[in-house]
Amino acid sequence: METKLNTGRRLTLVAAALSASFATQAWGDELPSMGEDYSPWQVDVTYENHTAHREHAGLAKFRNTLQAEIDKKFGDGWKLHSILRGSWDGVYRMNSSEYGKDAGGAINMQSTTPGGYLTTPWGTGPVTYSLVAGLGYPGAAGNAFIDTYGANNPNEGMRVLGDRWHGIDGGVAFGVPVRPCDVDSRGCRDFGGYGDKTLSELEAPEFNNRLDFIRELYVKKTFDLGDGKGLFLKLGKQQVVWGRTDLFRVLDVINPVDYSRNNIYDELSDIRIPMWIAQAEYRMGASETMQDRNFQIVWNVDQFRANNLGQCGTPNVILDAGCFFRGMANLWDNGGTVANFANVAPGTLLATNFGPGQIGIKDVHLPSWSLSNTQLGAKYEGVTADGLSFSLNALTYRSQLPSLHGGKRATNSFTGAYQNAWPYLISFDMEFPRVNLIGGSMDFQLPAAGAAVRFEAAFTDGEEFSNTAREELYSKNNVFRSVIGIDRPTFIPFISETSATLISGQLFYQHIFDHEWKQGSLGPVGMPDWEDNFIGTLLIKAFLNNGTLSPQIIFAHDFQARATAVAPQVEWNVTNDLKVTFGANYKLAEGRTRWNFDDCRACNPFAPYTAPNGDADPFTSYSRGLGGMEPLGRFRAGPIGAAFKENDIFVRVNYKF
Repeated sequence: METKLNTGRRLTLVAAALSASFATQAWGDELPSMGEDYSPWQVDVTYENHTAHREHAGLAKFRNTLQAEIDKKFGDGWKLHSILRGSWDGVYRMNSSEYGKDAGGAINMQSTTPGGYLTTPWGTGPVTYSLVAGLGYPGAAGNAFIDTYGANNPNEGMRVLGDRWHGIDGGVAFGVPVRPCDVDSRGCRDFGGYGDKTLSELEAPEFNNRLDFIRELYVKKTFDLGDGKGLFLKLGKQQVVWGRTDLFRVLDVINPVDYSRNNIYDELSDIRIPMWIAQAEYRMGASETMQDRNFQIVWNVDQFRANNLGQCGTPNVILDAGCFFRGMANLWDNGGTVANFANVAPGTLLATNFGPGQIGIKDVHLPSWSLSNTQLGAKYEGVTADGLSFSLNALTYRSQLPSLHGGKRATNSFTGAYQNAWPYLISFDMEFPRVNLIGGSMDFQLPAAGAAVRFEAAFTDGEEFSNTAREELYSKNNVFRSVIGIDRPTFIPFISETSATLISGQLFYQHIFDHEWKQGSLGPVGMPDWEDNFIGTLLIKAFLNNGTLSPQIIFAHDFQARATAVAPQVEWNVTNDLKVTFGANYKLAEGRTRWNFDDCRACNPFAPYTAPNGDADPFTSYSRGLGGMEPLGRFRAGPIGAAFKENDIFVRVNYKF
């Protein structure tokens, strides 16, 4: 967890708390003054090497990054700012057996019997075309199962879905190709900026058709409107930051996030994906009751970008979602063996060879550019006479997380009949729905406690969640999210007798309205996401040796998942230009049995053939609740739990030229 939390901003708030000053926040510190002359180009170049070693996997990162920050003042108050960043990660060549062209291999599937688990090679059934054809029911000879897979879908270059964080243990599992898409194209799709990348694109991810090496490129200016008022414009590729939190987001959702760099653990300023945005801010100044007032309009005119969840076969695949997507896409394209699927007798669930076009993910509907697909936000912010800084926010945008719409077209595995819709069938298309958000934030100081307090809250309409109680296997739900953070500098003698140690805590809360969950005959049915959940974080950061040495430790705990991340690190400023950081990232998980959930094996989409053995209503499609860890357990485990076996140690060297 190389968490470079925003301690600079926090220390500013803390200093204000210590001095009990409620002075107006300097809203325009970085804005250009009026009437400035031309100035020379200013360029700052930094190089960073980030090397990480992961338990069980070996080298997990050898990323070399060159970044240039460019500033230029023009006449009449205009300023240009740009950040150019390019990186090359050698892990795909240096550890190719784990993440590169040699990753994966031959895998085994599992069947459950009254006598225990049986293991068979992927692609060998035992439920195959020949076995089903031999059952002799009408139409059995036309079944769409597979005896063996050909050269286009061999048992090589694969891993078992979820093997990075759990065993099969009687649940659903299937093979996932894990090699770069120029080496093995099976299951490759553009899931929103990831999922179809070649080796060279994974090694140097900024160099793509979206020009991601341009981290920022914008011009800005403040127009003086007189009477203490102004109009601030900022036009170009940029990050718009509404949030006041770290690690998890509540209001800060204008820019998508690249989780493939380091899961949730990099500073958001490093992993937000800048977008082409027009930003205008009317600065009204003070009033009788307010120290400052501003009204901001944000228009994201860029083509839609999803969060980058990480391509399967790369070191950082948040929630292991990219592996589920790629494996499901391969099932649709080529078919594959699914473990523990066919309930042919009491206590018996056999691995099954599905053919193509029966289950999986077919289409990914990425929103194309159109005026209606752009995103628009508005924010009013101010500072009260007592020094309370606050904002009121509204945003309409496309969800940056995908939603899987099930029950789609497919071929009936048992009869070969094709239909445009099969209720409860795990045949999906991927969508990115429209979401509307309203919310607000505030921060203030508590002089008596010497602390600064931050708060955010947001209500969204239009988000979609997996839901096995619905025949489409998803539902739309309103969501409320909030976070409260407290930052306090504290003198802790055994750490330092001369400088304060920063203690910062955050508590995130999420509530899903109209949450559906019920007990089926074989287990829980409905929404795997928790109706209510809390995540807490704690940062303890010291400043030693005149500020040149800064040890810290961060804890993050997901209360419902019962999963914890612990991240110690030491940052050493060797010189003004050279900084070295050593650290680690460890996870603990005590609640793994709580993650199992309905996997729809007992949804009976091809009634009566897929009804559980001995079912009382074999001609009706609905979920009975038979479940395991895959695929929905990842939503209960969360980003900490789903990565609980990814324990890293790292060193990061940063040099400024």
